[in-house]
Amino acid sequence: MTESVQFEAVLVPHRSLGRRGLALVAGSLCLLSAGLSFGLWMVGAWPVIGFSGLEVLLAIWLICRNADPAGASEMLLLTESGLRIVRTDRAGRRSERVLDGYWLRASLVERPGRTPALLLQERGTVVEVGAALGEAEKLELATALGSALERRRRPVFDNAQLREG
Repeated sequence: MTESVQFEAVLVPHRSLGRRGLALVAGSLCLLSAGLSFGLWMVGAWPVIGFSGLEVLLAIWLICRNADPAGASEMLLLTESGLRIVRTDRAGRRSERVLDGYWLRASLVERPGRTPALLLQERGTVVEVGAALGEAEKLELATALGSALERRRRPVFDNAQLREG
């Protein structure tokens, strides 16, 4: 027997650059640094060239580290048995967790200087979802998931015998 899906959301981090774009940015940084280093060498400031090279390596490492979770995803699936949270990391490893949908509450928690956290709370268990989303997307997801959970807790039954007319 298959369960009916009451809510489904697939969350993937937004990445504006693919592998080719990242390679172009890294190559551009290297070319700009090489041009700057040549100019510094010509005016006799050759000790600065090493620091310039370290800056470029650090910048490329940070760009690659930022793009690292690009293959990750998160799926929220609300059924009669509860809310399934299926996470897939960049390497393709999956982890799954099921929370009881009746006791579940979705809330946004403000964090100073950062985007708010979208927390799912169930009887002492707290799970953060949508960590890669922006503030507007988290608010939209919290609203939609909260509405789905509310409909699940308070279903509307259509009884033909109670209808008038």
